[in-house]
Amino acid sequence: MMHTSNEFEGQLVIDVLSAVTAPPIPTGADAMTILVTLKPGSIGSPPHRHSGPAYGYVVEGEMVFELEGEPQRVVKAGETFWEPGGDVIHYQDGNNLLDRETKFVVTMFCAPGQPMLVVVPDEELEQRKDLRAPRPH
Repeated sequence: MMHTSNEFEGQLVIDVLSAVTAPPIPTGADAMTILVTLKPGSIGSPPHRHSGPAYGYVVEGEMVFELEGEPQRVVKAGETFWEPGGDVIHYQDGNNLLDRETKFVVTMFCAPGQPMLVVVPDEELEQRKDLRAPRPH
């Protein structure tokens, strides 16, 4: 993770928490920023995809995060995550904690006329299971 800091005349400090090469953003995309609150132990959204890229920051707690082709990982408060959107399946975004809420902020770029989140049907999950990274036991 890239981390730099710039201070402007002692008035403010800007820290870059992450930087990625942006994937294509759908033409005419709508940008939206949402706050997600996961109750203790919540499994989060079912496997889904977004029509455009999404960039997020965990504000509080710990989120289990898994994208198609990548191993699941825990993203803790103060850490960032992103996904390219499009065809990539977002498998997990659950709360890693059983005793407190997890909150994260996400900015998404959605294709015009498309929903923010589309659940992936079980049949497609089965067809694409070989694209999912091995999971911890």
